[in-house]
Amino acid sequence: MTQSPNSSKWAVLSLFAIALIWGYNWVQMKIAVQYASPFAFAALRNLLGGLSLLLLMVWLRKPLEPKAVPGTFLLGTFQMAGMYGFATLALVSGGAGKTAVLVYTMPFWSLLFAWIALGERVRKFQWLAVLLAIAGFLLILEPQNLGGTLVSKVFAVLSGVSWAMGSIVAKKLQQSVKLDLLSLTAWQTLFGAVPLTLIALTIPIQPIQWTPQFCIALFYAVIPSTAIAQFLWFYALHTLTAGAAGLGTLLNPVFGVLFAAAQLGERPGTMELLGMAAIVLALVINSSQMVGKRG
Repeated sequence: MTQSPNSSKWAVLSLFAIALIWGYNWVQMKIAVQYASPFAFAALRNLLGGLSLLLLMVWLRKPLEPKAVPGTFLLGTFQMAGMYGFATLALVSGGAGKTAVLVYTMPFWSLLFAWIALGERVRKFQWLAVLLAIAGFLLILEPQNLGGTLVSKVFAVLSGVSWAMGSIVAKKLQQSVKLDLLSLTAWQTLFGAVPLTLIALTIPIQPIQWTPQFCIALFYAVIPSTAIAQFLWFYALHTLTAGAAGLGTLLNPVFGVLFAAAQLGERPGTMELLGMAAIVLALVINSSQMVGKRG
């Protein structure tokens, strides 16, 4: 489908707005886990975020009934419960910027899982991206110094792994049944709240401190980060190619690092900065290969 230059311009601006919104969301998530358990916050974020997307569907006059419920529930478990559950756990002791970069290693896990589970061919430059990402991991994880925030880093990586597993489930779903992307996103978000809520109710956790800071963080996670950003994301996907839209998301962890440095005073060490740079370069290589493949 040919798009007008004006439509493409607005789509690119939408991607830039998404990068700002999602990049700053890491700072707000870091603030939120100071006043609530990571599971309670992640459950609230998914529950209220899913409901906000249902309201968006009502406004857009889309049918609310979910399709492929078992598959959508599995998708929500990996892509929402696992991704946000592990990410918020990582933020309890880890930095917002570093966590953002490690979570956004998802494309590399996706690449490997798709190669194993779906038989998708990995191009030679994508293998270079994987090797760069591994080098970045080692620089950030600092295996010579296994103390400090190692557990946080592992949780952040597991968040990216869970997100990638969700992408494989989504691919399988889309191959078997025709799904509306906004409806799928809304229901997977709601279904993702279920395991998080069960965990939050089962294990002993600190009660939520409903401070102004926590309320602002929760509001930000639900409205700008979920409802508004998802609307902008679907507009960009509708206007641009999937590869070009995916390339635009590379700014998200970059803004995450910048916002964390500006507001939270996070100053990564030299090795961590080199590791983050290697991962971002790997993301650029991988995404450019995807754009070339679709082009």
